[in-house]
Amino acid sequence: MYAKFFKRGVDIFCALAAIIVFSWLYIIVAVLVRIKLGSPVIFKQMRPGKNEKIFTLYKFRTMTDAKDQNGNLLPDDVRLTKFGKFLRSTSLDELPEAFNILFGHMSVVGPRPLLVEYLKYYNQEERRRHNVRPGLTGLAQVSGRNALTWEEKFKLDVEYVDNITFLGDLKIVIATVLCALKRDGISSETSVTMEKFKREEVEMVNYE
Repeated sequence: MYAKFFKRGVDIFCALAAIIVFSWLYIIVAVLVRIKLGSPVIFKQMRPGKNEKIFTLYKFRTMTDAKDQNGNLLPDDVRLTKFGKFLRSTSLDELPEAFNILFGHMSVVGPRPLLVEYLKYYNQEERRRHNVRPGLTGLAQVSGRNALTWEEKFKLDVEYVDNITFLGDLKIVIATVLCALKRDGISSETSVTMEKFKREEVEMVNYE
């Protein structure tokens, strides 16, 4: 009942409250991003949402546009500055996603929206993560975040889809705050964020 009738209302209330109460923080972070990383301040990227419908995700940028002599972007670990790492470790880069929640693209809690290119690699069980709106945070994020393998993440995502409750969401939100304070699971063992997910294609998807 919560998932069907009340979760969206809770999302709208939380998103509006965050935007209003932390408007000063949005301004401060935006100014610092402009000074330290340049423009545009907001990073935009297409991501799959509920039922694999594509939407534009908003985040504060955390990387520079530094390029090599041939005009190619440098590796992530070079472009991700100390300030960018701070934004990611504190999850401040995620603040603009409150607007995604307000617009109905996302929920406060749910499986994280990943790259569109990953859609063709999911098996049928893993694709069930898209049966709900993606979240600002989720069960996988409070269970290890980028320190988990992709398979472990997907298993937790599907587990969440099958067990959505208000109390469960509340526990995840509280755990998210604690993880942000401790800055746990920001990187995988071999990457500054998380290695790209790739396996043999399972099913081609029409993204239109």
